[in-house]
Amino acid sequence: MNTMQSIKVEKITLNIGVGSPGDKLEKAMKLLKSITKAQPVHAITMKRIPTWGVRPKLAIACKVTLRGKSAEAVLDRLLRAVDNTLPASKFDISGNFSFGIKEYIDIPDVPYDVSIGIIGLEAAVTLQRPGFRIKRRLAHSAKLPQRHRISKDDAIAFMKEKFHLSVGGEQA
Repeated sequence: MNTMQSIKVEKITLNIGVGSPGDKLEKAMKLLKSITKAQPVHAITMKRIPTWGVRPKLAIACKVTLRGKSAEAVLDRLLRAVDNTLPASKFDISGNFSFGIKEYIDIPDVPYDVSIGIIGLEAAVTLQRPGFRIKRRLAHSAKLPQRHRISKDDAIAFMKEKFHLSVGGEQA
């Protein structure tokens, strides 16, 4: 296989939206730190939505982005929380995918913390191939050729091979 065609996990982003600042947001920050051992950041609003009680620059969520080996280790644990099974609809046409976990206590090696309670989270996984940098670089940026992009089928095959994921209820 051509090394430029190999797929790897670029990043995984864990997100918890609580809807309002305060105690719930601090609990979510503590949970993300305990799962990933990385420092999460606040996600702030940009718009005013009076019916929801949301105003600009209000912290209503938190997130953490992981890359490299730590991203793969956390992804492996998160996939075990959903029994290594995802429906094919969770993958987009660019090969990226996301899924949710209803309760963090489903994640292996994460004990229940009374001070946090029960919270769910979302995980978004971005895949890439070598050479994807050409679309983000400042000097001489270029479009990524169609033949080098990751398709939905490529992403599913990669996840089945590397993480033993079963897609759409089938066995891996």
